[in-house]
Amino acid sequence: MSDFDSKPWWEAPAPKGLNKTISLKSAIVLALGVGLIAGTFTASSTGSLFGRSVNLVKSSSTIERPVGSVAEIAQRVLPSVVSIAANSKNGGATGSGFVIDSTGYILTNNHVIAGSVESGGDISVSLNDGSEYSAKVVGRDSSYDLAVLKITGATLKALQFGDSDKVAVGDSVIAIGSPLGLTGTVTLGIISAKDRAVTAGESREDNSFINALQTDAAINPGNSGGPLVDATGSVIGVNSAIASLGYSASSQTGSIGLGFAIPINQARKTAEQLIKNGKATYPVIGVSVEMNYRGEGALIAKTGVAIVNGGAADKAGLKAGDIITEFGGRAIGSAEELIVAIRAQNVGDKVEIIFKRGSETKSAILVLTASE
Repeated sequence: MSDFDSKPWWEAPAPKGLNKTISLKSAIVLALGVGLIAGTFTASSTGSLFGRSVNLVKSSSTIERPVGSVAEIAQRVLPSVVSIAANSKNGGATGSGFVIDSTGYILTNNHVIAGSVESGGDISVSLNDGSEYSAKVVGRDSSYDLAVLKITGATLKALQFGDSDKVAVGDSVIAIGSPLGLTGTVTLGIISAKDRAVTAGESREDNSFINALQTDAAINPGNSGGPLVDATGSVIGVNSAIASLGYSASSQTGSIGLGFAIPINQARKTAEQLIKNGKATYPVIGVSVEMNYRGEGALIAKTGVAIVNGGAADKAGLKAGDIITEFGGRAIGSAEELIVAIRAQNVGDKVEIIFKRGSETKSAILVLTASE
């Protein structure tokens, strides 16, 4: 006998006290009987069933989404998140952005619109309701990978800024954007780490150094420029980059749970400069570092032009060949980490550094100056 000849898997055991051979017909009658009995307890009749007056009772339920739930936050934030299409001679790029001012200013990543700007292409912005607007570039900065766009004629509500300095590892976060063109996508995660030195960019000459928030919320191509919000719905970061296990020209990389966002405190300062001046500045110490150095710390290049005359490092007495191991209380393990640590500060800040010169360990106070 085959398995298909045995009793069906869905046959229920007979209830205790009943004959095991209850027929299907009896079962149907029993079911109808229950229905009819239920009908006799209703109020007024609304129709007939087998000659008997019955009232078919309808019920409705309301799903409550309390303030602070993921669904409530998403409904509140989504209208202020946009999709961006940046067309260029070589094709185009898509990404995300969000409203930072109700007059039409939108913050996104520079790498989303860079190709379009450089080739003279056009940029369009689509709101969550499907309406589309032409956008102009107010300003952009490749150093921080940020850009501000402006649209007119739309009724907009700006998102609220949070405080990325107060974010803690383990805090719940929500990433919102348009991965692979799928607008209004919401993903949930936590802050996995802070102060990650992340380098992103199309080339070595156009690299962005990000003092990033790391998250396991799913971030994919197209999420770039979208907001990372906290449990109150306030923006704490700009989704910008993902780590991947590999890349090929024929396929796009996807999320492996390692996403990175620009802290909103830094993004806000840069956005304000871009809106006011059309460009942004960042702090520097006036040195060239050896990017290929793999020892401890960041090595100041051993060349005659490694120290900028009159710069912060020059005034503090640093020399070519010195190795910076600590900056503002933050341990430095590479040249990238030093650049990110510097750019996380403000022009005019006084910062203590620890460095090695041969076998000696020294310290100095630097006053950060603005990039030119």
